Amino acid sequence: MQAKTIDHDLPRQERASTGIPGLDDVLGGGLPIRHLYLVEGNPGAGKTTLALQFLRDAGERGERGLYVTLSETADELRTVAASHGWSLAGIELFELVSSEGLSPEVEQSILHPSEVELGETVRGIMSAVDQMRPSRVVFDSLSEMRLLAQTPLRYRRQVLALKRFFAERKCTVLMLDDCSDHHADQQLHSIAHGVIRLEQAVDQYGPERRRLRVIKMRGIRYRGGDHDFSLNTGGLSVYPRLVASEHRFDAEARVVSTGFERLDALMGGGLARGSNTLFVGPSGVGKTTTAIACVLAALRRGEKAAYYLFDEGLGTLLLRARALGLDVQPFIDNGQLSVIALDPAEVSAGEFAHMVRHAVEDAGALTVVIDSLNAYLQAMPGSKYLLLQMHELLTYLNHRGVVTILVLGQHGLLGELHADVDMSYLSDSILLFRFFEARGNLLKAVSMIKSRTARHELTIREFRIGNEGIEIGPEVTDFEGVLAGIASYRGTQHLLGDADLVRP
Repeated sequence: MQAKTIDHDLPRQERASTGIPGLDDVLGGGLPIRHLYLVEGNPGAGKTTLALQFLRDAGERGERGLYVTLSETADELRTVAASHGWSLAGIELFELVSSEGLSPEVEQSILHPSEVELGETVRGIMSAVDQMRPSRVVFDSLSEMRLLAQTPLRYRRQVLALKRFFAERKCTVLMLDDCSDHHADQQLHSIAHGVIRLEQAVDQYGPERRRLRVIKMRGIRYRGGDHDFSLNTGGLSVYPRLVASEHRFDAEARVVSTGFERLDALMGGGLARGSNTLFVGPSGVGKTTTAIACVLAALRRGEKAAYYLFDEGLGTLLLRARALGLDVQPFIDNGQLSVIALDPAEVSAGEFAHMVRHAVEDAGALTVVIDSLNAYLQAMPGSKYLLLQMHELLTYLNHRGVVTILVLGQHGLLGELHADVDMSYLSDSILLFRFFEARGNLLKAVSMIKSRTARHELTIREFRIGNEGIEIGPEVTDFEGVLAGIASYRGTQHLLGDADLVRP
């Protein structure tokens, strides 16, 4: 879903930051002040944490904040804040239901509780606001008021009365709702100036997946759709949905070297800026090593790079690279290269896109490697979402003039191979790796089978990993069926492994 747009410019409105940079980004700068907003979500979704961040931001700006609670005690709120390393100093906590209000002595049976308690509740809120004069108010939670009202009509009238009261006091208000009564959703949505929904889903394995959606927001443009967010120590972190068209950048169109002349020639000159290249082949064929070699060439040009590692440990990668003469440790030490080992079960697609944006926009990375897409797929709910997210991410990187390398492993070693997902149509270039057998040895071949940016060789060349990195041999002309993995030898061609390089 694309962000809502209208033909003419909207009037500029003063905003109140939510205290969450990613959510402010989604809202186009924060919440318009002096309005009432609904924050809804099931228990545990993160509503209280969001509300506390909203009020803490007010305190940092010298404004007064009031937290009105019917469902949690002040001590419980302080415990929540302490778990994030926060202090609630400067935030007024007002408990509408105290221990005295729950004592048997104050119970009565002549009038229905809703006729007395609801009115007292509303009057208590108004009294606290008039006394403290806050600019921001959090009301937690509407489910308690709904139970006191008993009927939808009384409930709606009381919420409308509070809305008018807060507007007259020029308060910006968040009302929290735990969605205990789904029938009241539309009533609340029509009353509130804006609605933000927090959701969490539990997969069969791994942590909860949390998403945020702006259901409604009057008078402002906002980014629609689902936005991933995380709830960790320190509060909510929102990762706005990546829209590639918003990040166009005038980058220089040119081709850069992979670091190996033969490989450059095979690819039609090298790697084009503002394009992505898919390295595809079976496990162990040399895709990661080739990617490291390309990154090392960029580092030696003085550029910065980011390598996202999903498949193997960082220590294993660095040890193997060093053994092959592709030592990148010095560049990690000086900050040119950032290698991030990720657990696909722990990171969402939105969080990963946020990491890549940070590496490109803030750290200045001009080369990005994702190794591998197979593991990245495991972080997604389905291949459809992977392709949509990856399309936006690759388009964004292309707009920024980044050289992007994608590694995709295929199942099997020889014969018919297949992959978890078809990324060929999203890739600007495809470098295909294959195993084949000759003279009782397991050999490797490489071929450029697609390029949207250059005229490339239509050849198959032998490929080998040695002590000096990668080595590209002559065209494999005496074999048939190399790309199928079942080659037939038709001649006397010398191979890279032959001791005698002279043709007999």
